[in-house]
Amino acid sequence: MRYDEAFANAKHIPGGESYAGRWAGAAAAFRDGPGNRARLGLRYGGPEAEWFDLFLPEGAAVGLMVFVHGGYWMAFGPRDFSHLARGALARGWAVAMPAYTLAPDATIPAMTRQIAAAVTAAAAEVVGPVVLTGHSAGGHLSARIASADVALAPDVAARIARVVPISPLSDLRPLRETSMNATLRIDAATARSESPVLLPRRRGVAAHVWVGGAERPAFLDQARRLGNAWACPVTVEGGRHHFDVIEGLEDATSPLMAALLG
Repeated sequence: MRYDEAFANAKHIPGGESYAGRWAGAAAAFRDGPGNRARLGLRYGGPEAEWFDLFLPEGAAVGLMVFVHGGYWMAFGPRDFSHLARGALARGWAVAMPAYTLAPDATIPAMTRQIAAAVTAAAAEVVGPVVLTGHSAGGHLSARIASADVALAPDVAARIARVVPISPLSDLRPLRETSMNATLRIDAATARSESPVLLPRRRGVAAHVWVGGAERPAFLDQARRLGNAWACPVTVEGGRHHFDVIEGLEDATSPLMAALLG
């Protein structure tokens, strides 16, 4: 298909095939670590996949960060990325990591509705501002919640302070011309309604797009186009590729965490 190579990541990253196992191992070690204050498997709906893990800091939380995992809407789950809560926890923020139904069992519009419900449920557990982030397909879903058309209760919407999509898939139209669309089932209407680059940002929500400087050109383009559409900063982090660009979430002092939490 026309864009298969453009959106291929692992084969262009040294040791790319090893990252999934490394993430899962680091995530399990983090959950099992001493002093971990986690509430695992909280429900936000009835279907099997509608749950989230909530990681709590020592003392009262400053606010809530929601991280949405990637995997082209087809792979992974929040427990592959638990360790990415470390940086925000060290800053005194609670972190929610929602699961959602993956393709082909759900469409992307259905996933957007699930993440909106997850954000609502997680926000009910933690007071203070809400900051949204996610990686790749999760970057898309975090940006969708920050889009003006997604229905949220007014009290929840008013608490969303910022969104920082990391390497987001912000324009779904090219993905229609990939082999994975046999699973994703993105039609022309879905590509229009679910592409953040074609949608206004929610009023009052600050945005900052993050992407690795060593990413595939398609991802650099997707990031820059979202920055242009939303008139927000785009940081191209030098030397980072699609799989290690998220590592800044583990470090409370990283530039990525500064963009997220100030």
